[in-house]
Amino acid sequence: MAKNRVYLSLGSNIGKREEYIQKAIEAIEKIEGIEVLKKSGLYETTPVGYLEQDLFLNAVIKIETDFSAREILKIINKIEAELDRKREIRWGPRTIDIDILIFSDKKINEPDLIVPHKEMLNRLFVLVPLSEIYDGEYFYKEEIAEK
Repeated sequence: MAKNRVYLSLGSNIGKREEYIQKAIEAIEKIEGIEVLKKSGLYETTPVGYLEQDLFLNAVIKIETDFSAREILKIINKIEAELDRKREIRWGPRTIDIDILIFSDKKINEPDLIVPHKEMLNRLFVLVPLSEIYDGEYFYKEEIAEK
């Protein structure tokens, strides 16, 4: 069975932003069953939604795993909690934010898990680092062919 290719976005705008992103990546790398294949550079960006906050640092990583999307969501939520992520203001400041952007060719639409990420194409802070490491995999071929 082929492993899942997954792109995750990471962002931070509280405290030592680069350190939080690095710690999150290191935590992901330590998990048996996940291999980090590529890492983008870091990009400083303005906030979206709630604007009264500091600038963000953003990055994207590509991983390969046998885990399901639901299992990856649990893993990244645990890492966020370990790095003191607070969910007080929607789109508000955070020590770390990790989102699933793409999960192989899967489409998931559940209340707490939407893949591909529904705002991905509207966010340069995701698209720029993603374009740096994206390998040209073709996802959702049937939709591309119809357009």
